[in-house]
Amino acid sequence: MPKHDPIRQALEQLGSLRAAPDGAGLHSELRAFLRNRSNLVIAKAAKITAERRVSALAPDLVAAFHRLMTDPARLDKRCEAVTEIAATLYALDYTEPDVYLSGLRHVQMEGSYGPPVDVAAHLRGICAQGLTRTRYPAALEDVVALLVDPEPPARLGAVRALAVNGGSGGLLALRLKVLTGDPVPGVIAECFSGLLAVPSESSVNFVAGYVRSQDAQVAEAAVLALGASRSPKAVTVLKERWEQTRRGPLKKVLLLALTSSRSEDALHFLLGQVEAAPLSAAAEILSALAAQRPSASIRQAIETAVKRRGDPALERTYESEFPDGCR
Repeated sequence: MPKHDPIRQALEQLGSLRAAPDGAGLHSELRAFLRNRSNLVIAKAAKITAERRVSALAPDLVAAFHRLMTDPARLDKRCEAVTEIAATLYALDYTEPDVYLSGLRHVQMEGSYGPPVDVAAHLRGICAQGLTRTRYPAALEDVVALLVDPEPPARLGAVRALAVNGGSGGLLALRLKVLTGDPVPGVIAECFSGLLAVPSESSVNFVAGYVRSQDAQVAEAAVLALGASRSPKAVTVLKERWEQTRRGPLKKVLLLALTSSRSEDALHFLLGQVEAAPLSAAAEILSALAAQRPSASIRQAIETAVKRRGDPALERTYESEFPDGCR
């Protein structure tokens, strides 16, 4: 007979709560699991609390967090539970600073196959986002310091926090982060996205300055952020850069950004390219447009551009990419 495993049993019981009826019974069961000795059980209980949006358990989540933090290296290996608790409190719009401050300052070095690694980096990043939602007066100062954290997940969390809740001061900090650089391209990409979340002419111009970066990954990140912003000014920048780029990986990224911008101006530009660009480029544009699952009216416009060109090879490409034609 297999040995009884209480942790596995508790995790299985927790899984069944995902579909359990809402009410006092659900709350009571989750509350009990949040008091479990296993950090894995607590982590899963916190995750399900977030999924079920049980805001009433916020005090229990806070209590579990502080209990684990009395001796985290022993009670919560790999910061599994405290990280999930912080994420759940953030999802439940918890706005008291206590947990976030504690997590923001926590470093937990644990053994690995190589040198010890800091397993609290994700926790710091999540707590940065949570702290900027509170009324803690020094929130921005604490979060800005995380922009130079040794670990990328912590820096990413700080960028997201400053972008969403940092106001004008947070956006200036993101500009400074871009200007000073980061060894991880994804951090700079996150800065670009944050700066363009509500695109102003100033922010578009700032990010546009990096589409010609000598660092290919930075240039691509700037292009994609401009496309995602759906700003008319950004589309103009992308069109200009397309015309200045003959071939290579950046050309493909520009195409992706233009198609994902969902801009009428970008669509008209690309339809013009379908009619006039080299055949291989026109075929790539058709493929990129098809990936966006365009409406019937847009498919009609694409088909019209293909027919105007009158190239049998491109017409075959169109039939392959749009097998249903204009429905």
